[in-house]
Amino acid sequence: MSDNLLIGKLGEQIAVRYLCDKGFSIRATHFTSHWGELDIIAQYKSTLVFVEVKTRVGDLRGKPYEAVTLHKIRSLRRCIDYYLLSNKADYMGLRLDVVSIILDANHQVVELKHFENVPTS
Repeated sequence: MSDNLLIGKLGEQIAVRYLCDKGFSIRATHFTSHWGELDIIAQYKSTLVFVEVKTRVGDLRGKPYEAVTLHKIRSLRRCIDYYLLSNKADYMGLRLDVVSIILDANHQVVELKHFENVPTS
């Protein structure tokens, strides 16, 4: 497994712990479809939350959340639509969140930012 994949998996584990500590219940991780992958699907109160996790070691190449471009959001939206069709989910609310994590060289969290309700259109 490449370093980037390992860092990504570590970031997702950190994000799951963070979300659980904030009162989210995790419904699924790594939901995959033809249109891509949803990192985390969680529920917060009556809202179904789709969470994109971006993790980097250091920020020399920019902040992790900067990688969530309009193109990426469109891809996530297609995957979310497919998930909703496949799972007949009935929730009062839906939203897309981004969790951005910066790790140090020892893979300890330097910064974790949670962006809630990212616009999808």
